[in-house]
Amino acid sequence: MNNLLRVASRLSFKTLLSPVKKVSNTFQQRQLARNLWYMCNRNESENKLSKLCTCGCMSRHQHAHSKAERELVEFLTEEIVLERKAQKSVTLPAELEGFKVGLNGSEVTLNKKVENETIKITFNVNHTVDSDELPKVDSTMDNPEFGELKSKPEFRIEIVRGSTTFSVLCSFLESDEQEEDSNDIFRVDEISLYDGTWNENVYAVASDVLDTYLYDLILNYLEEKGISNEFVGKLSDFSTSYEHSAYIGLLEGLSKFVSGK
Repeated sequence: MNNLLRVASRLSFKTLLSPVKKVSNTFQQRQLARNLWYMCNRNESENKLSKLCTCGCMSRHQHAHSKAERELVEFLTEEIVLERKAQKSVTLPAELEGFKVGLNGSEVTLNKKVENETIKITFNVNHTVDSDELPKVDSTMDNPEFGELKSKPEFRIEIVRGSTTFSVLCSFLESDEQEEDSNDIFRVDEISLYDGTWNENVYAVASDVLDTYLYDLILNYLEEKGISNEFVGKLSDFSTSYEHSAYIGLLEGLSKFVSGK
């Protein structure tokens, strides 16, 4: 039940913070997490919340927390423990396949210099995590199967030579978009070429109007620069780990905020 609560609540909490794309799924996820939480704690909730918070905050603060605050802190305490147990990597590498990693909040930058070129990849981990499929859950299921949570961000590749930049915007393919005879896990969405600094007047073309052969040649060009399907898979793994650590940090910060620490 703990594993069920952890994944269901994670989906609910992240969906709450993300832009609403599917209202019905958002409601179902949030309602599923709340129902599971109350179902797991209904027998003890009144005793636990009667006088003191589980964090002992009544002994350190002058005001009494509301019932909603106490319940939220209790839930976050358990959620943080479960998320830390599920965390695959506590430390993140300083390099990814020869690219130096730069972190700034939710934004990640990868940089690599090769001869007279600089290759820069940027992406943002916000709103990038989803599961493959939401399970059908009933009260008799102890360990229902959940799709793995993966971060699949949109990412921009910039290949800079002198003052000229070749910019390629890419995104991950959904499972139903991947062709049976192809190993591609990402696609090119847009390309542009400009001198100096990018501005709104720079011409860009969407990939769906590109010649098919030209599109394939661009993918081959990126692969020669080290941006292959294998590399993009590792980029997703890195993004997943970083997003997860940021999520845990958010839960911890929220717990401190609500408890008044």
